[in-house]
Amino acid sequence: MAYYERRLPHWHPEHAAIFVTWRLHGSLPRSLRPPVELPAGKAFVAIDRELAKAATGPSWLKDERVAQCVIETLQFGQESLRLYSLHAWVLMANHLHILIEPNAALPKITKSIKTFSAKRPNEILGRTGEPFWQDESFDRWVRDQKEFGKIVQYIEFNPVAAGLTERPEDWPWSSAYGGCKLNEEGRPGGPPH
Repeated sequence: MAYYERRLPHWHPEHAAIFVTWRLHGSLPRSLRPPVELPAGKAFVAIDRELAKAATGPSWLKDERVAQCVIETLQFGQESLRLYSLHAWVLMANHLHILIEPNAALPKITKSIKTFSAKRPNEILGRTGEPFWQDESFDRWVRDQKEFGKIVQYIEFNPVAAGLTERPEDWPWSSAYGGCKLNEEGRPGGPPH
């Protein structure tokens, strides 16, 4: 089992699917962070609810060009780099969730995907050289098939829980969209709200 630590501990058993969340740099001010004494799962849900509001900080993923770059990078990581199998994903205004089965170490995956998915968006936004993603990410290895199903549902229902759509399949920046991951052009639809 691989283990490493930055601000958060990261456990990665071999052959286990992993749920990963990234957020934009500066998207969650310290004043909105949950108390440290909250258990990790509850702290994650509290942070995710705040992020879904997109009330503070950047929401660059609302820009269709930026969102498309991120989706193309996720697809590239799976199809060309073969870093993982992508099972579920959702792109929100200031964060994303993915459920993957890694074919490489998670630090390599996150570094590759964050680096590639930040370069073009920063150019589009006129922010070349500026941080795009927050350094730290949240990850959880999936314990069993039941949890795997719950995580897919959590990911795909994220826009519904945020009040952005009534049905997961109506959110164009999600693996649930229209019953398929991406169309032939690799485009899911319109930008996140």
